[in-house]
Amino acid sequence: MSDQAGVIKPIGENVVLMKDQGGPEGTGAPPSVKPGGIVGFFAAIGVFSVRAISNFGALAIFFFLSFINIFRSKQIHEITSQTYYIGAKSTLIVMLVALFTGMVLGLQLFYTLVKFGSVGALGSAISLSLIRELGPVLTAIMIAARAGSAMAAEIGILRNSEQIDALYAMGVDPIRYLISPRIAASIISFPLLTAFFDLIGILGGYITSVLLLGTNAGTYFYRVQSAIDFVDIRGGFIKALVFGAIVSCICCFQGYYCHMRKDGFGAKSVGLATVSAVVISCVLILVSDYVVTSFLM
Repeated sequence: MSDQAGVIKPIGENVVLMKDQGGPEGTGAPPSVKPGGIVGFFAAIGVFSVRAISNFGALAIFFFLSFINIFRSKQIHEITSQTYYIGAKSTLIVMLVALFTGMVLGLQLFYTLVKFGSVGALGSAISLSLIRELGPVLTAIMIAARAGSAMAAEIGILRNSEQIDALYAMGVDPIRYLISPRIAASIISFPLLTAFFDLIGILGGYITSVLLLGTNAGTYFYRVQSAIDFVDIRGGFIKALVFGAIVSCICCFQGYYCHMRKDGFGAKSVGLATVSAVVISCVLILVSDYVVTSFLM
């Protein structure tokens, strides 16, 4: 039949609806509107906020389930094993960083205090800086770089190799078996390693200020003893406990859910989860340090 206006085409011929006539070809749907400009900007903010709140809620539930399973029976062996791996095997690197941190701190503070004629306060400045701030923060960052990355990679490999699914099939709770011992071990190890860091850091300051720069040893240790109070030590240990919970939870969470990442799968997802675990842990260590300090002051 003719295609003139007003003539109906017979059934069987395809009627093509142009996009400018109300929607995509072959549909009667209205044209889709892609937000742009200010609308797209606020839409992106909304998507980011919803994802952030969702991830934070999932992380909170993950930590709660892991923490309550710490106190279940038959956890002592796994907690001991993870404490050895996270704590004892990190001692050397923590002590090495603490030694040179104390030495650099003593060197910098000496040339600062000598301008004001206050070299005698060198011991107080070094000890308080280490115990209040540098000790907990640097210890947490070093453990996150060494043990945290290993936790994320190990759990991620277990997830991608379907060993976690096998635990579910055998009736074993993976969070109780894999996550809870690591969180408990981190909560135990972080304060102990922080104490080692503070002690070695003060000795490093002694090496620089007394042995190398020639200040009085008696004055140095007297200032250290007189400046340190129980409140300062308690604050440092509280920070270490908070950092231990944050690092272990973030690293285990990233590895446990690496198969749900949208930016990679397989081996790539494990690498991305490990990188994200270390970066997020370091950022949250600094953020939580400010928050805890503001509450303790």
